Amino acid sequence: MPATGELIRMMNYVDDIAATVRRIQVGITSMTAEERKRLADYMRNSDPSIIKTLEALDKS
Repeated sequence: MPATGELIRMMNYVDDIAATVRRIQVGITSMTAEERKRLADYMRNSDPSIIKTLEALDKS
């Protein structure tokens, strides 16, 4: 099945997200435990969250 332009655009967004997560992973090594905890809480409480987005995709 051929991909639509919208699907390709969304997949490019996912690539951008993955690149951002890689940068975060590299930065984690130089963070204190408190900074890591704060970042984890911040990411967990972001809206919309990636977890909620995945759940919405799985429901469809």
